[in-house]
Amino acid sequence: MQAQFLAGGGLDAYRAADTAARMSNHGAAMCRVGLTAGADVYAKAGAMVAYDGFLQYEPVSQSFRRALGEWASGERSPLLRWTGDGALYLADMGADVLNLHLADESLSVNGAHLLAMDAALSCSVEKVRGAALLAGTGLYNATVAGTGWVSVTSRGVPVVLDCAEAETYVDPDALVAWTTGLEVRTRRTVKVGALVGRGSGEALQLGFRGSGFVVVQPSEDTADRLKIRG
Repeated sequence: MQAQFLAGGGLDAYRAADTAARMSNHGAAMCRVGLTAGADVYAKAGAMVAYDGFLQYEPVSQSFRRALGEWASGERSPLLRWTGDGALYLADMGADVLNLHLADESLSVNGAHLLAMDAALSCSVEKVRGAALLAGTGLYNATVAGTGWVSVTSRGVPVVLDCAEAETYVDPDALVAWTTGLEVRTRRTVKVGALVGRGSGEALQLGFRGSGFVVVQPSEDTADRLKIRG
């Protein structure tokens, strides 16, 4: 195969990295999951772009479907369970991918941004309550908890902000995920100057404070947070 047209030394620059990490990035927009027997992963339906080795997928169990509650109600499950021994490659419409390791932690994720998670983690769909609900981030979020890896997507390169250092304010339409247990409050900008331009997003912010972090994307996503790909 002739590959002179490829920059950076031909095909070698594009080959998958040989890594022992459970979840790793291949470029900015692809997640590589290393699978072994007994270490399954849940991945967004429709997100698989390639795999090697001996892998197979199946619908999630009824008990897991019940845990997903309203997210899966009336539709096929938004997640599939992958098993086997090999490497699974996931992507979602070219969105950037961020892989996070939870250490006995809990993460609230806007449903559309959940790409994959270790099967050892628990997952439930819960109503967004309090200040976050008033901000219009959506009625339901996926809450992922335990110790293991989770992969989320972002429209552009995200930033992870530590809320323990200082109270952090976020445009709710740019919010991807946050550590549960953070103190959340709303802040309204009442100055007329805040309405200049597109006029709405910056008028209301979510404030986060406590031991934890928030993941913010460089895009104000107003799409359905729990929509799944067909």
